[in-house]
Amino acid sequence: MITVKKHGIVLEKRNLSLEIEGVLNPAVILDNNIIYMFYRAVAKGNKSSIFCCTFSDPLTVLKRSESPILKSEFDYESHGVEDPRIVKIDDLFYLTYSAYNGDAAFGALTTSSDLKHFQKSGIIVPMVRGDNFRSWLKCNDFVNDKYCQLNISNNFVWDKNMMFFPRRIGGQLVFLHRIKPGIQIVFINELTDLNDGYWREYLSNLEKHIVMDPKFDHELSYIGGGCPPIETEFGWLLIYHGVHDILNGYKYVACAALLDLENPTIEIARLPYPLFEPEKSWELKGFVNNVCFPTGAIVVKNVLYIYYGAADERIACASISMSILLKELLLNKSNKSKT
Repeated sequence: MITVKKHGIVLEKRNLSLEIEGVLNPAVILDNNIIYMFYRAVAKGNKSSIFCCTFSDPLTVLKRSESPILKSEFDYESHGVEDPRIVKIDDLFYLTYSAYNGDAAFGALTTSSDLKHFQKSGIIVPMVRGDNFRSWLKCNDFVNDKYCQLNISNNFVWDKNMMFFPRRIGGQLVFLHRIKPGIQIVFINELTDLNDGYWREYLSNLEKHIVMDPKFDHELSYIGGGCPPIETEFGWLLIYHGVHDILNGYKYVACAALLDLENPTIEIARLPYPLFEPEKSWELKGFVNNVCFPTGAIVVKNVLYIYYGAADERIACASISMSILLKELLLNKSNKSKT
């Protein structure tokens, strides 16, 4: 078993109306030797916007914006823009976030060429009601029973934790998303491929698109994407979150896995224990207790820095040697892989 180094809180809420309730779940990217953090800020009433700050090194804030870089503009995000992730593909930045309309949350996309001006593309995951989802879904031995059990009623099925891979794979854009309880994958030539017909066919054959489902006790309730995949010589490193029931709710922990470089539907390895979990006071108590929710990561001099929401109220950072983490993952190869 390996352990990470916890560096503590790197960003806290300020006395601004738009972030008075907390800051959390940031997107982080290193570009031209500058570390950019796009973080979720929560106003009273649980309405979120996204602010930007830069770091002079992985742990030190250099400059912080006084107004949001992204905020609610359309009906589909009327109650907040939440939990961003970011990658750069070729010369374009893809920033994904959860668009919350008060009833349901869906993965949405905005793009930028300069990290200052963003163009929203809207919701790009399926918007489907539970009754339709279950009528299309083939509940069989290849599909976790929870897909049918958790996505009930005629309400919309929430589809969150969307993030792109940082390059095209086989010439295609690839992204992960989450319909509980697992993580699914999408391969498309262009964003215009994502129409109603595509999604009906996709959901009717969901078992072909499931990358990972809950496996171990610490992720037994459900899992979801965390930080965008990081390319290594051994595979795509995926830092994700796992959730399990505890006496007074849920515990969110950070987890790690490896996916195949050219066919990331194949799980190469997965840690059988949390990479890290709530144990510090600032992770145990907050707006939501018992939460370590990783959403951003960078690699500096072979050290992986993982940024995460701590108890849904502040942003913290943990780090580990990439070499040590990859070595440990390769000692825990998955018994079964998809073909």
